[in-house]
Amino acid sequence: MTTRLGEAFSSAGRPLLVACLVAGDPSPEATPALMRAAAAAGADAIELVMPHSDPVADGPVMQRAMQRALSAGTTPDTLFAIVQEFRAGSEVPVVILTYANIPVQRGIGTFYRDAARAGADAVAVADVPLEEAGPFCRAAREAGVDPVLFASVTTSGDRLRRIAACAGGFLYLVSVLGVTGVREGVDPRIPRLVGEAKAVSGIPVVAGFGIGAPAHVRAFAEAGVDGVIVGSAIVAEVERTLGDPDLVAGAVGAKVSELARALGDQPPG
Repeated sequence: MTTRLGEAFSSAGRPLLVACLVAGDPSPEATPALMRAAAAAGADAIELVMPHSDPVADGPVMQRAMQRALSAGTTPDTLFAIVQEFRAGSEVPVVILTYANIPVQRGIGTFYRDAARAGADAVAVADVPLEEAGPFCRAAREAGVDPVLFASVTTSGDRLRRIAACAGGFLYLVSVLGVTGVREGVDPRIPRLVGEAKAVSGIPVVAGFGIGAPAHVRAFAEAGVDGVIVGSAIVAEVERTLGDPDLVAGAVGAKVSELARALGDQPPG
């Protein structure tokens, strides 16, 4: 595990809040300020999504954010420049989330080396199954970046063990069936699934997808996760304040602060 991620998990004293933003939404120039606003409001780490034209794992809120970012001219070079600008003033860990064809097009090794040089701590590739993860994991480790892998509510115990053995940084537990987007409640199977994941994983278990309200955050913390990732609920604040750039950072900060307060009295996972 990279130093910044390791220190974040060991020093927080509670499950981490990972705030997710889309690189380049609403503009490449605005994104570093939104990352700083999220960190100042209590985010323990930032997940920064590389926009993609066909984000098969993402729901409507994230899809619209990616379209805005692509329309604003966001490229992988833009992504790394955003990370580099944020890193110049912050030690908060940054996890890049991307789809596979972006590092493949750039060259897998080049992509991970560029991520490391920019100051990223981990990379998660949303659409690479375990059977095809080898080149990505090797490139990540050679670059000094953690390779985050995914498990879901339908992952078998044997497969969960094999995923956990290859992953680095943390194990990303997809907590719902379907795409990203805030859900009404929390799947009642989550406490059992978190327990199974933590039993076989030598690294932290962090849940994402469907989490957007303080009650969700508390429920996952009580289930024993080491962190929660919130995306659509935060990105929706960017969308809500489009056209008024003076409000967007404050809106993102207010949402992150609301979620961070829900974790304030929770024990570590």
